[in-house]
Amino acid sequence: MTVVTITDDNFDEEVSSSQTPVLVDYWATWCGPCKMVSPIVEEVATEFEGKLKVGKLDVDTNQASAAKQNVMSIPTLLIFKEGQVVAQQVGALSKTQLTEFIETHL
Repeated sequence: MTVVTITDDNFDEEVSSSQTPVLVDYWATWCGPCKMVSPIVEEVATEFEGKLKVGKLDVDTNQASAAKQNVMSIPTLLIFKEGQVVAQQVGALSKTQLTEFIETHL
């Protein structure tokens, strides 16, 4: 499973109307902790294939979507179910922490 690029334009289609829970990684190219989390997010996308859609949203180029979810710090990971945020994790985390975060909220 590949990680979906989420933008202001496709947010509703990819996240709000998804039948599957969606993990969205809010990040930016200049963010060091975001670069640490990125490969972990990609691994998790493969491991949870079929159970979870995984997307990345660049906060610099998609400010409207980031503002709508009140994302103030990055990386921020949000889990959406039926278009609603059900869980939030701010800051870098290990693969074990991310897996537990996802499993708790699936």
